[in-house]
Amino acid sequence: MRIGVLTGGGDCPGLNAVIRAVVRKGIEVYGHEVLGFRNGWLGAVEDQVRPLGINDVEDILTRGGTILRSSRTNPYKIEGGVPRIKENLARHRVDALVAIGGEDTLGVAKRLTDEGLGVVGVPKTIDNDLAATDYTFGFDTAVHIATEAIDRLRTTAESHHRALVVEVMGRHAGWIALHSGLAGGANVILVPEKPFSVEKVCELVQRRFEREYAPIIVVAEGAVPEGGAEVLQTGERDAFGHVRLGGVGTWLAEEIAQRTGKESRAVVLGHTQRGGTPTAYDRVLATRFGLHAVDAVHEGDFGTMVALRGTDIVRVKLAEATAELKTVPLKRYAEAEVFFG
Repeated sequence: MRIGVLTGGGDCPGLNAVIRAVVRKGIEVYGHEVLGFRNGWLGAVEDQVRPLGINDVEDILTRGGTILRSSRTNPYKIEGGVPRIKENLARHRVDALVAIGGEDTLGVAKRLTDEGLGVVGVPKTIDNDLAATDYTFGFDTAVHIATEAIDRLRTTAESHHRALVVEVMGRHAGWIALHSGLAGGANVILVPEKPFSVEKVCELVQRRFEREYAPIIVVAEGAVPEGGAEVLQTGERDAFGHVRLGGVGTWLAEEIAQRTGKESRAVVLGHTQRGGTPTAYDRVLATRFGLHAVDAVHEGDFGTMVALRGTDIVRVKLAEATAELKTVPLKRYAEAEVFFG
């Protein structure tokens, strides 16, 4: 059997661990061949393919990013895109495809499965917002990086007695903000799931200053003020219709300074959350996902995605995996609110 593998969407720590596991088990346990498609679905459309052997994955476990590179290409938005994918897979005699990605990449995988291709999905989203799995790899690393940044920023905030607003990733789900904010002892955490009152935030900031401490506010990029809208970097949309968010941290820092008269600064962590070596947890989870994805391919269980349930790796239908986003429940957010101010 020949297995193709690709990584789509934004990169995150742990992708290479999945690729390594697919190659090692696919070749050494089952005797299959593995081909890598570069640049996500774009590589499948444009026939950007390379063989993957044991030596190609020997030293990639600890590396961030993806050796196959990635893109946000939607083949259904490219004229003749899907027929070209089918032609390329047939030309290379690829029997099955392992697609590693988030809701967009897996949404394409689901549609291709409906059209008769053998696809198995591996969940990848740094926001941890796929409902079919308890956790996705890359999330733990992002939280670790954000928490370390909060720890470092706290010392300079205290030294200068200023408010610091830390903007983290989270388009529609505030999991990174919630976890890093709790772990870093933030005084306010703002998530997309609950519109925030600027006035209330300023009250909490003022209360913190009155206690002779500098406030730390963690805000997800998709958080919105009451009666407001998302802050956009540009009005452009990607191939899946997503706008580029960013700037809410800077906007909020300016509001805090104007309303409280206190010095306020914003720090946007941005892509630093995606880069660098994955944590041990993400390396293990990504490796297990890869191993179980190969099992699904070998058994011909196509149209499925591997997922974490408790401590077990299970399989769910791709339709279930892409049905809805996993957002922060308000009761979880209420736990964090105890520490606000």
